[in-house]
Amino acid sequence: MSADPVRRIADAVLYEGYILWPYRRSALKNRQRWTFGGVYPRGHSEGREDDPWVMRAECLLRGDPETVDVRVRFLHVVRRQLLADGEPVDELTVGGERHLSWEEATERELSGRVGERVPLQIPARSEEEPLGRGASVQRSWRALEGSLEVSGERLADGLHRVAVRVANTSPWDGGTREDAMQRTFCSTHAVLHVGSGEFISLTDPPEELRNQADGCRNEGVWPVLVGQPHEHHTVLASPIILEDHPQIAPESPGDLFDGGEIDQMLTLNILALTDEEKAEMRASDPRAREILERTEALTEDELMSLHGAVRDLREVR
Repeated sequence: MSADPVRRIADAVLYEGYILWPYRRSALKNRQRWTFGGVYPRGHSEGREDDPWVMRAECLLRGDPETVDVRVRFLHVVRRQLLADGEPVDELTVGGERHLSWEEATERELSGRVGERVPLQIPARSEEEPLGRGASVQRSWRALEGSLEVSGERLADGLHRVAVRVANTSPWDGGTREDAMQRTFCSTHAVLHVGSGEFISLTDPPEELRNQADGCRNEGVWPVLVGQPHEHHTVLASPIILEDHPQIAPESPGDLFDGGEIDQMLTLNILALTDEEKAEMRASDPRAREILERTEALTEDELMSLHGAVRDLREVR
């Protein structure tokens, strides 16, 4: 787990909804996946009034836009296919360990600065990993194309609007929902960091900047300040609703991919799974296996720490 609090929040956003309790392939909620922050291939949703193939984030900056660094991250769907003697199969047991064909994801990242247009080109690829005699797992992904554009507009002395535009121009000639998701930028978000200046909260802007804040255009994401409460040099443009300066509870033992990380409830639910359900959870996804192993290894004190906490307790007169 990253020690950087901004990175931890960004990682939580990146994997929000990646796989949900009961963390099994057979669960209905996990058959309809990749629903957060999707930037779809152009033409996939023709007829819609918005542009789901574009993500756009705008925020206000007091300072020098030339010192703004932008990083865009998203997940790329990876098809995991098991092979027995070169033939595709739904599941395999190798060395007493069960494996299931399904989907995974790999992280992708783009970076740019104001005035730049950065192209994205990821070729289709396939990799095979041996599991044992005659058994292997093949991981493959579709080609992706797109771009990142960062611009700055002067609104007044020392005040600028910074815009981030991410476009998915991957080839699309129709197909199934699975085909579309394999060409989608999933869980797309952007982190903006300024070296000289500070960002203005769009959630609670100063009254004198409310009109300028209302003029910012955000599509598919909402920018919030991240870091310590007194810090205003980093913004996270998030596809899920967050408040300014969101925090991950220090008691949380790790990611559960569920909004708000309802740690105690999900932990108890995982521990209550049957042995058969746990076996499927372990075989469904490597990250699901990590959740199960981490949960089963929690001590009694660690479990009790998830019961609840009171923060910022103070006397009110």
